[in-house]
Amino acid sequence: MKEFTYTVVDKDGMHARPAGRLAMCAKQYASNISVKANGKTADAKRVIALMMLGAVCGTTLTFSINGEDEERATLELENFCRTQWNIGGVVLNDETIEN
Repeated sequence: MKEFTYTVVDKDGMHARPAGRLAMCAKQYASNISVKANGKTADAKRVIALMMLGAVCGTTLTFSINGEDEERATLELENFCRTQWNIGGVVLNDETIEN
């Protein structure tokens, strides 16, 4: 099992767009992928479950990945969080640069 954390830096938190993109990323892998925040746990492959975590800007998400492709899934999900979370910008060193 692999784990990593990510702190939401998007001022709008985890709304439909990043939740949908995160779920699409997670669905590429056979591993079980869960996200914990605010005392709740969600299946990372389910958009509504991710949105129900109530993750606002500053919330720390804990990702748990368990399965046959956990190494690859962990790398890709970490990359997603660092570079693709924000639709309108790119996250670099915890700063958002708007396009």
